[in-house]
Amino acid sequence: MGIAEELGLRVSPGLRVVALTGAGISLESGVPIFRGKGSMWEIPEARRLAERAGPPWNTRETWEYYEWRRGLVSRCKPNRAHYALAEMERYFEDFLLITQNVDGLHAKAGSRRLLELHGSMWRGRCIECGRVIDLPETPLKALPPLCPCGRPLRPDVVQFGEPIDPVVLDAAFKASKKAELFLVIGTSAVVHPAAQMPLIAIEGGARAVEINPNATPLTPFMSLSIRGRAAEVLPRLWEELLSSALG
Repeated sequence: MGIAEELGLRVSPGLRVVALTGAGISLESGVPIFRGKGSMWEIPEARRLAERAGPPWNTRETWEYYEWRRGLVSRCKPNRAHYALAEMERYFEDFLLITQNVDGLHAKAGSRRLLELHGSMWRGRCIECGRVIDLPETPLKALPPLCPCGRPLRPDVVQFGEPIDPVVLDAAFKASKKAELFLVIGTSAVVHPAAQMPLIAIEGGARAVEINPNATPLTPFMSLSIRGRAAEVLPRLWEELLSSALG
């Protein structure tokens, strides 16, 4: 029995699909995670720089920390899971990728129907006029970088304790409610409100598939839970789903 048959899905371009990704998918590209073994806090330089960063987040010290992170991520490349999601976007007419990651690897892989819940380290935001500016190059020429209005920018990243952009959050919840297939990839499922989105999808009748090396709080609610690395599992899953649609 194939996965589509096991899930009771008829795979076609019209299938409504939502994917939620977390730090695990980026870890496989070499980006340190924020929690547990292998986290960035095991790196003394990261701890030292992070201790100096802080509100209002448009300071030189904050940008020194983010430039360290940006320099690290700039050496990382999207992996096969990132590219599989970009391929799925091109196939499904109603597809949305929701990510908790701020590293920009999904966009680098070609994903465009993308909601970055926590923002992106490759953008700056002005706390004075609200303008958002792309900052694709690292190292930056000046710290902090300046908005055209003359004020220093802050990283366009949701810091701990800050609210997610309500427009982004509303779009994520709306897509989750109408999803027919919901993929949960590389997330520990302990950060809210992202962890609620698969449950909302399931309540709406979606089939939910989890890809993670370890069990998570969401595992008992999944239609299918696959243990393994996203870069290995997701391309195979996508190939099988596509084959079921063509065959």
